[in-house]
Amino acid sequence: MMRPPVAIPNGFTLIEAMVAMAILAIATAGIIRAAEAHVDLLRGLERRASAQWVAENALAEAGAGMDAGRIGAGAGWRDAAMLAWRWQVRTRELASADRDLHQIVVEVRAPDETMPTVTLRGFVDAGTTTS
Repeated sequence: MMRPPVAIPNGFTLIEAMVAMAILAIATAGIIRAAEAHVDLLRGLERRASAQWVAENALAEAGAGMDAGRIGAGAGWRDAAMLAWRWQVRTRELASADRDLHQIVVEVRAPDETMPTVTLRGFVDAGTTTS
């Protein structure tokens, strides 16, 4: 006697499809979280780079002897902008161990922060050298 042919199921069952969709949903959520973390990291990097450029500009101004960059030791904060970021900059001129050089300390912070985002130090000629 011949058996009737057994039907071979084509495709997935509903449970298999639901399990596959659940796995994809969990993986997608993880990928989205990773992408958001990466964007936040890049935003922070852009912010720190902008602050660094503002500090380097202020140090260059001090080295060139420009009044805006050479503020005394008790000076306050001045406003600056770079790449859509608003910054406050404080440049201080301090004595150094070498009497022919003055140390320049540039601090850059966001207006709503108390701690500097970037602190940059450099040296300029004190003008005491003679020929």
